[in-house]
Amino acid sequence: MSKEMQELQKQWHFMMQTIHTNSNVVSFMNSRVGQYLDDHPFVALSLLVFIAVSAIPVAVFLIFVISTTIVACMGVVVLEGVVISVGGIALLCVLCGLGVLSLAVSGVLSICYIALSTLINYWHTPNSLVKKQEANGNSLLQSSPPVLDPSNKNTKSE
Repeated sequence: MSKEMQELQKQWHFMMQTIHTNSNVVSFMNSRVGQYLDDHPFVALSLLVFIAVSAIPVAVFLIFVISTTIVACMGVVVLEGVVISVGGIALLCVLCGLGVLSLAVSGVLSICYIALSTLINYWHTPNSLVKKQEANGNSLLQSSPPVLDPSNKNTKSE
């Protein structure tokens, strides 16, 4: 047992020697904080215990913050994708509705145009035929039915 203890003591001494010769440790021990902790070992031990004990909660908190940030970023990306998709579908529906509405309005306007032009042609054609027939001496009862298409100039009226 004593041989193992001596071996362990040598390893401990070698590790302490390595730590004390490290340039970062030497510069820290030469600073004011290092001098103060060297003069007050109870404060140094309390600080060491506090750092060792607080490492786990700090690590858990940092893991929580990082994972929350990653999940929030992914959530924003997913949420933005959903919002853009819903907006695109809504835009598509509105455009399709506007297309159907424009077709319906065009149809109604075309029907109104055709009906009004037919009515106007119907109202104006008999008056001109009546005037022509009166000029020829024929009565309206003996005349042929009115012509709806005034562009047809080959039709003879009696």
